[in-house]
Amino acid sequence: MDATTPTSAPDLPAGEPGTPAPGAPAPPAGLAPSAPEAPAAGTPIGSAGTRTAARWAAPPGRPAAAGVHAPAPPQALWRRLAAPVGTIAAVGAAFAYVGTVDPNEPGHYPACPLLRYTGIYCPGCGGLRSAHAFVHGDLGTALGANAVAVAGYGVFFVLWALWTVRAARAPSTGPAATRRISVPPVLWWLTGASVLVFSVVRNLPQGSALAP
Repeated sequence: MDATTPTSAPDLPAGEPGTPAPGAPAPPAGLAPSAPEAPAAGTPIGSAGTRTAARWAAPPGRPAAAGVHAPAPPQALWRRLAAPVGTIAAVGAAFAYVGTVDPNEPGHYPACPLLRYTGIYCPGCGGLRSAHAFVHGDLGTALGANAVAVAGYGVFFVLWALWTVRAARAPSTGPAATRRISVPPVLWWLTGASVLVFSVVRNLPQGSALAP
């Protein structure tokens, strides 16, 4: 008995793009096969540029694809000034309270725990008395109670003024970062070092003038 040799299927001619090959199942009724998109002129077929363009292209009427940022809507002036105005209002209310409720009278405010248990002045000791005197226009008493606090009032006001002016002049459609005030890290280090030196000196006999 002769061995049978398997015969391969005859080659079928390739059809047009979008046309199913002979013998392939037909698509469901109502769904016609779509032809592939033609690449842009000068772009090699199958290149990454063609695939990226097809992926990010958004048809009219549909939202932009992820990664495409739409321009921010214009922001009114009062919205840009809301943060600085709210900040100065809160600080002003705090100063008004301290100016009304005298910290020189006992029982109005809690005592500093560091001073109470160790007898050492912290950097904030005398700050409430300094604020009270500052509100009433007695700058000498304010400096004697806490000189660093008085310097902090001035620094805060300067930074707040710059913040307000930048927020008012910033473009209405610009990012929020253009309306902020950034302080270099070196200034923070200098501020911390100054407060530390002040804390040490005011606890020494030679620095008694800085003690409250």
